[in-house]
Amino acid sequence: MRRLAHILALSFGAGLSPVWPGTVGAAVGILFAAALLPLAPVLQAVVLAALLALGIWASAIVAADTGEEDPQIVVIDESFGAAAVVLALPAEPLWWIAGFIAFRAFDILKPWPVNWVQDSVPGGAGIMLDDAAASVFTLIVLLPIVYFIPSP
Repeated sequence: MRRLAHILALSFGAGLSPVWPGTVGAAVGILFAAALLPLAPVLQAVVLAALLALGIWASAIVAADTGEEDPQIVVIDESFGAAAVVLALPAEPLWWIAGFIAFRAFDILKPWPVNWVQDSVPGGAGIMLDDAAASVFTLIVLLPIVYFIPSP
């Protein structure tokens, strides 16, 4: 089970990228979201909730194994966050690109309360929930724009 936890936490190896592992992990999230597109939105939400739970479990194991609070190789949080964002946006390339970029910006900059979640919630939950918070911030910014800009 520990091997499975490492595979999941590293988003199938994306966390081993020598350059920008978080961004590579977020890109995996975009691919995951694309695979979920055929599902009904309720099923997408169920799968994302399951990914969040698995991410908490897997991240906690990798953090314990590495002795680091938030190991850089753990990118399932970025995969989850990016997938959650783009699945809430119109399934159009420009919206997904905007969602990807905005999510990465909020994840990297960590405005309050994203930074509070990262600093206050320990273990795998903290690893995952700060990216969930960054996803919420991203959607707070983008969804009103989606509402006012009609899709073609």
